[in-house]
Amino acid sequence: MNIEDFRDFCLSLPGTTEETPFGPDTLVFKVGGKIFALTNLQTFESFNVKCDPDLAVEMRERYDYVRPGFHQNKKHWNTIVVGSGATLAQQRQWLTHSYQLIVAALPKAVRTELAEAVKEL
Repeated sequence: MNIEDFRDFCLSLPGTTEETPFGPDTLVFKVGGKIFALTNLQTFESFNVKCDPDLAVEMRERYDYVRPGFHQNKKHWNTIVVGSGATLAQQRQWLTHSYQLIVAALPKAVRTELAEAVKEL
């Protein structure tokens, strides 16, 4: 996955916005105003995703290219090293999982709004 594929996939998820709130080098993807993925825009060596805590540990133990979230809560975030063995399908699955975790925690009104937007597609 390259930076363009990463960006396109993240933006394909309903209600996703992109921002650079931490400076011009850090690209952040949000849904409902909450972060679900981020990466260094200049290097794209890795990206961070939110993860179920049990799954986060399992992923780190199973894959050497999955590490505790860099500059994130290590219990809930993983860093995926790009180009180190993760398949495109895995990367998309982990991005989708992160997105779904954030959506599930959003207020009901926001979730309903997102669901309506999906129906209109």
